[in-house]
Amino acid sequence: MSNSTFLIIQQILDCINVFFVIYLIGYSSFLFLSVVIGSSELYRKKRQERFKNSLLRDYYIPISIIVPAYNEEVTVVETVQSLLALDYTLYEIVVVDDGSKDATSRKLIEAFQMEPIRRPVHRKIKCQPEEFIYESSMYKVPLTLVRKKNGGKADALNMGINACKYPYFICMDADSVLQYDSLSRIVRPLIEDQNVVAVGGVVRPSNSVELERGRVVNYQLPENILACMQVLEYDRSFLASRILFDKFNGSLIISGAFGLFRKETVIAAGGYDHSTMGEDMELVLKLHEYCVLNNLPYSIKYATDAICWSQAPERLKDLCKQRKRWHLGLFQSMWKHRVMLASPKFGAISFISYFYFLLYELLSPFIEILGVATMVAAFTVDLINIPFMLLFFLIYAVFGCTLTMTAFFARTQTVDLKISFIDVLKALFLCFFEITVLRFILAFVRSTAFIGYKKKKLNWGRIERKKINIK
Repeated sequence: MSNSTFLIIQQILDCINVFFVIYLIGYSSFLFLSVVIGSSELYRKKRQERFKNSLLRDYYIPISIIVPAYNEEVTVVETVQSLLALDYTLYEIVVVDDGSKDATSRKLIEAFQMEPIRRPVHRKIKCQPEEFIYESSMYKVPLTLVRKKNGGKADALNMGINACKYPYFICMDADSVLQYDSLSRIVRPLIEDQNVVAVGGVVRPSNSVELERGRVVNYQLPENILACMQVLEYDRSFLASRILFDKFNGSLIISGAFGLFRKETVIAAGGYDHSTMGEDMELVLKLHEYCVLNNLPYSIKYATDAICWSQAPERLKDLCKQRKRWHLGLFQSMWKHRVMLASPKFGAISFISYFYFLLYELLSPFIEILGVATMVAAFTVDLINIPFMLLFFLIYAVFGCTLTMTAFFARTQTVDLKISFIDVLKALFLCFFEITVLRFILAFVRSTAFIGYKKKKLNWGRIERKKINIK
């Protein structure tokens, strides 16, 4: 290799390394700031909890809970049973069977002694037609089952919106369980601010968690190592960015497992989009765009104490499927609403939230893989200081582990969950591998999500379900 070629390669590698270092410093600084603010916010809300409980205990907002289900015979009955046990006065449950090929509808009909009814569904949002409707009035709240022609999760949610009767609705997954006080907590932003159009709740993995009538009676980290690392990842993710973005109305994601929406605004904006995988994020971006472009006062909030327990994948194959479709959904949603980055009307949402998701979510797997490839290339031509590189990554890993454990302890302490000493050691041990191993595996998986994109852009795939541990 000639000296000139060697110098050119050295300059290119130096530029890439500088960019990668700046990228990591920027991400780490943001993560540090958001975890500190998030932890402080959790403890502040815990101090105010007793006062708010006494002040708001007699206020109720009517809510429709929509549960889209496709081949969910394993978990759907337990999910509905948990919803019937919620500590809330005024709500209804609407299960939408999206043309399941298993016994989802039959199990619901038999378990809750439901009866067929003839009831028209006024389609304010387009969706596939219903095949039959069953209802049960034997419980404290109305329970409705709508069986429809298969059209996908977004289509099932749109059917639920058309069929429900209350002005606010909650969407949740059929493999999830709401904590007993989740409804009373997620409606608080609505009571405090009349301009709220959506509220996101907290999603926590339910693996190895034992629930009784919506109350946690036994909490421990999952025995499955992969699920355990996801607990740490979820705590860091929900604590880090979402509380900070909530400060300036910059929330762009409300998890499809647990979110509250104003029905009138969602209908006006066009409902859930059939053409994207990430219908949950797409709807939030759509609400931002609709309200801003129509000059409507609005806010989208995050309820840090409204908890939904949901199953995390325990097989690497299932986790990879999940993260691939999440990444494709992120791309589809951001591309569809790219006007948010170009238009000055969106203010902080455009220049902070959208830019953050573009740089540190959508493009991050490619940037991280580029960084690793650059280090390998630099090593092959003897242009890297190995001790410095190892020290740099050690500092990065220790810093990430510290923030992860801060988020983990802040979440468990503020919701009064007791954890054993063994679980503390387990979390300390596994958070290092989550930062240094799992993160890069998932970065590679996400970067390959676009292979065969046109063929599978609406194919969700199947993830193995297990029964929820409910007494």
